[in-house]
Amino acid sequence: MARDAQLKERWETLVQRLSAQFADGDELDLDGIIYLIGLQELGQLHRSFKKDEKIDLMHIAICRLLEPYGYYEFDFFDEQGWPHYKVKEQLPNLKAGEQSVLMKEAIVAYFLENEYIQ
Repeated sequence: MARDAQLKERWETLVQRLSAQFADGDELDLDGIIYLIGLQELGQLHRSFKKDEKIDLMHIAICRLLEPYGYYEFDFFDEQGWPHYKVKEQLPNLKAGEQSVLMKEAIVAYFLENEYIQ
């Protein structure tokens, strides 16, 4: 199967599964999935978050997702248990469609690594 076709198939499977589990069947978008990954990485699942913390959760997720690509490196956990990353390499300027593909690829790889999908 071609790489793009495999990514598309895995992405659709992932969206369906996450939507059923976390959104009562309403389809999660890319940002919603990134937010879920941030929650997972922080590990503080049973609490409410302020708006700025939700943005921080998405930042954690993006750093974690792009770490295997060499853009970020885990640095430390702060006293509240929040992970911090340092920039290793600046992201290249990508068009919106290219950004979307990179993030979907990274998300699929994350869930494959965690054995949530195959």
